[in-house]
Amino acid sequence: MGQAFRKLFDTFFGNTEMRVVMLGLDAAGKTTILYKLHIGEVLSTVPTIGFNVEKVQYKNVVFTVWDVGGQEKLRPLWRHYFNNTDGLIYVVDSLDRERIGKAKAEFQTIIKDPFMLNSVILVFANKQDMVSSINNGFGYAFPHI
Repeated sequence: MGQAFRKLFDTFFGNTEMRVVMLGLDAAGKTTILYKLHIGEVLSTVPTIGFNVEKVQYKNVVFTVWDVGGQEKLRPLWRHYFNNTDGLIYVVDSLDRERIGKAKAEFQTIIKDPFMLNSVILVFANKQDMVSSINNGFGYAFPHI
């Protein structure tokens, strides 16, 4: 009885917990985003081999964010993080024009997985504030994913 009452109380007045997985190709900026959310600072990072996990609180919602490495050899393992996932943050390096097709293909594979059908999805076009030597500073339209 106590557990049921506690769960009801938390639903109306307490914290809600959500599990979020953050995916994207290697060097998209997932870990930098995670730690900006977690501690409010941009840190120098190294490529993620495996995963990082942090709790991020916003108002009464506690997000457990799983930042999973994006190297090609790690992508087949992504599916192991999908079960019980409430949300997906898919990070795309908006300056990496050569791999936008690969980013799109990986994204489509993720959202077709049965475990991800009810997840909320955010596509985060990262690095838009950086000037690309490709576009000589004139900007370009980001293709739809």
